[in-house]
Amino acid sequence: MKLLYPNTLKLDPSAIAGFPTVTLHLYDARAPTIPDELLDAEILVTWANSPANLKFAAQNMPNLRWIQSLAAGPNDVLNAGFDRSRITVTTGSGLHDRTVAEHTLGLLLNAARRFYEMRDYQLQGKWPGHLGGPQPDREKGTFRTLRDANVLVWGFGNIAKCLTPLLTALGARVRGVARRAGVRAGVEVFTEDKLPDLLPETDALVMILPGDPSTRHALNKERLALLPKHAWVVNVGRGTSVDEDALFEALEKGEIGGAALDVFETEPLPEGDKLYKAPNLILSPHAAGGRPQDSEELIVYNLRRFLAGQDLRNII
Repeated sequence: MKLLYPNTLKLDPSAIAGFPTVTLHLYDARAPTIPDELLDAEILVTWANSPANLKFAAQNMPNLRWIQSLAAGPNDVLNAGFDRSRITVTTGSGLHDRTVAEHTLGLLLNAARRFYEMRDYQLQGKWPGHLGGPQPDREKGTFRTLRDANVLVWGFGNIAKCLTPLLTALGARVRGVARRAGVRAGVEVFTEDKLPDLLPETDALVMILPGDPSTRHALNKERLALLPKHAWVVNVGRGTSVDEDALFEALEKGEIGGAALDVFETEPLPEGDKLYKAPNLILSPHAAGGRPQDSEELIVYNLRRFLAGQDLRNII
């Protein structure tokens, strides 16, 4: 049995070894094709593959039974045309929790402490005196610190559970929104029907929603209007969950405090797009994840279960 692993990530083959019936083969995930001698593989590990590479694999690997993507949301694999009736696809959910949580915290601190504005003044060779010196502490109707800030995390999954302790350690009050209500990681989680009550009390809205038809433009003009004028929106989930036209309008009119976006409906964001010039917008080029951690551990766990005919982790 052949397992193909990609050259787009430095994996330790010795950590995946130890299975007598499995041979490991490195392949070029950016190449448009896969060598003939590897096309009989039954297991394919993917990470940052080119669309052509995945399409070729879908059309030319008849023995393929399992794809282990290292992406949290493997839309590239799902869109490549693999026969899902015979091929199991598992995601890299959990491999990006720490990196995305850290990036999200950075964006929130950037927004609250206005580092982005300080940088703008620096590039102009000007001293932003209004941002230094004596400042009001936790002034009502502002988002200037995470201490006592009301942070609402929409899409309360593994990343949110990793992010929450970082926020609470800095004094934030965290609540969540998900498909099911309850208490998770010590945080009260509400369903989306409670958003009309939650959004007006929010200082920072963190969005970590998946990209599927049910979440398209989940944050729309009507919901943006429910946020206080000082509130910030941070999106590290999927770009399609935010109505970018409505968000741009809200920023232009000063109807919200600002936004920090790591994901966009079209990526890369086209040159000259109006979002580049939007006021109080921090643009991050899909940089929150991009470095899966402990990949070998997930591959080995699922490989062991695959060989034993057991259910795999993170099945789509």
